[in-house]
Amino acid sequence: QVQLVESGGGLVQPGGSLRLSCAASGTIFSINVMGWYRQAPGKQRELVALISSGGSTNYADSVKGRFTISGDNAKNTVYLQMNSLKPEDTAVYYCNALVQLDSSATNYRNYWGQGTQVTVSS
Repeated sequence: QVQLVESGGGLVQPGGSLRLSCAASGTIFSINVMGWYRQAPGKQRELVALISSGGSTNYADSVKGRFTISGDNAKNTVYLQMNSLKPEDTAVYYCNALVQLDSSATNYRNYWGQGTQVTVSS
């Protein structure tokens, strides 16, 4: 059992910034990847950013240069610093973690947070 707890969403004006946090807890042998996805009304969920336990990162083209994902392995926590926010960034943001549950390398599960609303509006 793994729980992802998100925080940091809210209402911000265009050009503003928010910092999202997601902490994983529970039965965790290791975490291979943590990331952020978002889903806007009427649209499919899309990848925003990923970070591996080794620190490598991937970003959607739409957020590259504006968002920064980072992690704290000791805390099993991932952050998303969002700068220069645009109305198009408005969505529910979901934390995701690919978790290895025990010493078996094949025993992985994906876990999702409940989502946090980010609204960019003047």
